[in-house]
Amino acid sequence: METKQLGNSDLHITPIGFGSWAIGGGGWEFGWGSQNDNESIAAIHEALDNGVNWIDTAAVYGLGHSEEVVARALSGVSRRPYIFTKCSMVWDERREIGHSLRADSIRRECEASLRRLRVDAIDLYQIHWPDPDEQIEEGWAVMDSLQSEGKVRHIGVSNFSVAQMKRAQSIAPITSLQPRYSLLHRDIENGILPFVARENIGVLAYSPMASGLLTGTMTRDRIAALPADDWRKKHADYREPQLSYNLKLVSLLRTIGKRHGRSPGEVAIAWVLQNPAVTGAIVGARKSGQVRELVGAAEFILNYAEKAEIGAFFARKLPELGSLLQGVKP
Repeated sequence: METKQLGNSDLHITPIGFGSWAIGGGGWEFGWGSQNDNESIAAIHEALDNGVNWIDTAAVYGLGHSEEVVARALSGVSRRPYIFTKCSMVWDERREIGHSLRADSIRRECEASLRRLRVDAIDLYQIHWPDPDEQIEEGWAVMDSLQSEGKVRHIGVSNFSVAQMKRAQSIAPITSLQPRYSLLHRDIENGILPFVARENIGVLAYSPMASGLLTGTMTRDRIAALPADDWRKKHADYREPQLSYNLKLVSLLRTIGKRHGRSPGEVAIAWVLQNPAVTGAIVGARKSGQVRELVGAAEFILNYAEKAEIGAFFARKLPELGSLLQGVKP
């Protein structure tokens, strides 16, 4: 796969990175249900074998477990990928999650991530959420210090607004932004993406397949059978009336994909990657076979007519959703 420079950094990343949220497993507030660590490791190895050169994780994924699995997977690997992780979501002995951007908290998180990942420096360290908002300046200042000290190579943000990024920029440059971006979630297009393009801030789009919904493998029966500790079970995208509309979109992506021997997931990822402001997309996998089926999105280009088909589908969104809502009892 070809690579692109990530923002103002010296990192050149592949269009697709391995997402490690789901491999954190279950038993925590935003878990994806139980997960076999050996299958996670096999998925990571498959990603590397297919040319992926970066892994994105976070301390909170599995409450530290995802970072530990990533370290196990990379043990003995000669061509090591870049490792990106995040801070600011913290948990207590009761496994309850909170948020902190205090300097001492971020320093503790950084040291813990370095230990779990078994690295001397983190390639990209990101603030996971701008929460609490009033602590952004304190948090970004310590991120800048961690970079100066060599504990992290580059620093970025996730889920920040333009105003919040401007506040951070007054302290130190931002290498990258990690926003949610997919065909189902496009709110960053009007303000955020033009801003980061002007400021040379890289973009790592997360959930390009809407947390698995656009893969083409999600049926109503499979969604109904999701385990109780899978956070998606309560998400609006997976519930009516939005679910029926989303599955219609999947049907369109399948139709487009069949013309090229591509899966709906590949079409969804390719659509995200065709935005010139996007540097790379984070693609999660839980077992071998899944990455291999999706990496082709890095080189797949939707033509003008196909993008117009997708645009026409969304132009019908409000009338269709209104019709669906009429059949939903309060």
